[in-house]
Amino acid sequence: MEQIDPKMIAGNMKKGPRIGIGRTAEVYAWGDHQILKLYRTDMPREWVYHEARIGQIVAEAGVHAPAIGDTVEVDGRLGILYERITGPAMLDALAHQPWRLPSLARQFAQVHATMHTCLRTELPSQRQSLSRAVAYAPGLDGGTRQRILAALDRMPGGESVCHGDYHPGNIILSSRGPIVIDWMTACHGHAVADVARTVLLLRIGVLPEGTPWAQRVMTPLIRRAFLAAYLKAYRTLRSLSEAEIERWLPILAAARLNEGIDAEKNQLHTLANAIV
Repeated sequence: MEQIDPKMIAGNMKKGPRIGIGRTAEVYAWGDHQILKLYRTDMPREWVYHEARIGQIVAEAGVHAPAIGDTVEVDGRLGILYERITGPAMLDALAHQPWRLPSLARQFAQVHATMHTCLRTELPSQRQSLSRAVAYAPGLDGGTRQRILAALDRMPGGESVCHGDYHPGNIILSSRGPIVIDWMTACHGHAVADVARTVLLLRIGVLPEGTPWAQRVMTPLIRRAFLAAYLKAYRTLRSLSEAEIERWLPILAAARLNEGIDAEKNQLHTLANAIV
């Protein structure tokens, strides 16, 4: 991907209050209509350029994504300007208004299916991204790793825009409709693999320690109902079989091991070891 030169901040424009914080960046208000995703100093500049380029591609692809602005340098740190999207995350809407589950699941499916009709081969390759993740996944024995890589080679390819981390926490219910955020894992590939990644996330997600008992009981029930409604709605829009999803799951589980989420490790190993 081409490198995008950062623009130095001119005039009196300054970052506003901090409105979010993550492992790789902080998010600040920027004027009335934008946010600044300002990366930590230990983040490689090439990664910031990479994410900015992905943001440009998906914003131009016709998917439900925020508009992207300049790559800028503030206080010696690189950042990317994005359209400010206001509204609750779909995950929060599900938690506080569970009676909306059927309509939210249909909306979730419609946005995903629409995304998969868009073709953008300029994005990174899904197959290559998964292959790298599996190759470095910790804890896999050599035989399992080779079987998973061989299975990946047999899987179909594709040119669909795939988010790579599509779940209700990454959907903002804005006044102009649902907007998908956090596109840094976007790639081009097979749509069913992207659906299977969503299935994996909804099946194995672990609640943090200290979660109230009532929430521990209700959350898995809501997830299962949401997942079933999402898959039913997606199948009315695009071809999708349970067998296709199941073939992708061990590959995706092995790849997710590379993300280092300890609470999921046992479930991911069980799924990865089920490869045939």
